[in-house]
Amino acid sequence: MSDTTTVVEEHDPYQLDPADIMEPPKGWRASFKYLGPGLIMSASIVGSGELIATTVAGAKVGFALLWLVILSTFVKVAIQIELAKWTIATGEAGLTGFNRIPPKLGRTGWMTWAWLLMALAKITQMGGVVGGSAVSLSLLFPFGGDPLNKTSLTIWTIVVVAVSIAILFSSKYGVVETICSVFVVAFTIITVAIAFGLPFTPFAYGWAEIASGLTFAMPALAVAVSMFGITGVGSDEITFYTYWCVEKGYARWAGPNDGSPEWQARAEGWIKVMKKDSWLSWVIYTVSTLAFYIMGAAVLHPQGLLPEGNAVITTLARMYTDSIGPWAMHAFLICAFTVLISTLWAAMPSHSRLWANFFANVGVFDWKNDPKARMRWIRIFTVFLPIAWAVMYLVVQSPVLMVQIGGIATGIFLLVVVVGVWYLRKTEMVDSVKGSKAWLVLLVISSAAIGILGLYTIAGVFGFSIG
Repeated sequence: MSDTTTVVEEHDPYQLDPADIMEPPKGWRASFKYLGPGLIMSASIVGSGELIATTVAGAKVGFALLWLVILSTFVKVAIQIELAKWTIATGEAGLTGFNRIPPKLGRTGWMTWAWLLMALAKITQMGGVVGGSAVSLSLLFPFGGDPLNKTSLTIWTIVVVAVSIAILFSSKYGVVETICSVFVVAFTIITVAIAFGLPFTPFAYGWAEIASGLTFAMPALAVAVSMFGITGVGSDEITFYTYWCVEKGYARWAGPNDGSPEWQARAEGWIKVMKKDSWLSWVIYTVSTLAFYIMGAAVLHPQGLLPEGNAVITTLARMYTDSIGPWAMHAFLICAFTVLISTLWAAMPSHSRLWANFFANVGVFDWKNDPKARMRWIRIFTVFLPIAWAVMYLVVQSPVLMVQIGGIATGIFLLVVVVGVWYLRKTEMVDSVKGSKAWLVLLVISSAAIGILGLYTIAGVFGFSIG
């Protein structure tokens, strides 16, 4: 993929220049080298949501919510693709568009302020990711005897943050894509191999257990709403996916909309490439999500083991050690660190872009026309955010709780994103790229499912019982 990322990094991808127009590839084989934004998104998704929240859900309720894992990953993809279609057609990123949606609170759109509330909760969630990474390393290489003592955890937290900042400070698309691609391949192979190897261990499961999880039962509302918010693409991933689509080059290669049939053909072609990217990433994170959930349901649930506090990693390790032997502890810790650090390294540049765009929305600088200020603010947040996440972890020190808080906030903001996507579709997306009637039906179904499950999320937050 290096031949495309080099071009993107030499030009400002947020400026659409007719000189940068490129005809889209046709078919999967020709499109493959133009994929990438979805791999960054997959790396961000699979860490905190799948390793921690999804596995904890399986440990609490067994196979009962297996249907929700599948549904929660599938229903959000249409919204993700629709927002990315708008991005390719306009060349603008998600938070920029959301800021134009009325009503305004001062000079800033209400969705920008709604995003801020969600983003503050995400600091807690990402603190859980930093903490999980530090715990994994501390268990492998402890300082001071007890691997869960404060000194060892603090040292490894500092190391994780410092190394992450050093690697990702440039925040260039090509660097981020390469790192995430390697990690996505690694953790997908490992987790799937173990989950689907369980039938050959003492914790075997069969079609009866799988079928019991597809009955649309809702045994634990709080668990379900947190899992729905955090599994699959969340509101933050849907939003920052648009930035990576721009920086990959999809919008720039389609070119500025001059109303010509040629632009329409190019835009539709690059939208098709983006859809391939989105659905491939859906397969990756859905398979990984199912693998983690099944491991929690098959191994932890029957034993009444529930991951909590800093012991979350050691409890999760029981999925490996109880099924394939004590020797697997180190293998699990390496796997856990790989999954969590991939989430951290995908989230740092992604959330940095969102935070920088927020400051542009409130008038600090011009996001579109001042690329130097844009990159300066992105790099500022590439340093500031992981430090804030680390401080949050060291204060709370409960990765599971921290991830669940972020999941609930993400689920609530997802309703806001649906509103924004429909507004931008109606007011700013040209008819030529809106898609077929079949696509419209899928988009309506996706929005309705998110709305219904979003109400469950809100009900769970405020303690109401539904159904």
